[in-house]
Amino acid sequence: MTRTVLIAGFACMMALAGCNTVSGVGQDVQAGGEVVEDTAERIQRSTY
Repeated sequence: MTRTVLIAGFACMMALAGCNTVSGVGQDVQAGGEVVEDTAERIQRSTY
């Protein structure tokens, strides 16, 4: 699980590094949040 969180965090950092505008930051943060949410849901389903 820790590895998954680290990979998701790294993906978020890469997405934020690539944005050039305030609007781009918002889109990148939203996309990163969706990745984290999807990962958490997948882990929760596999645990129960």
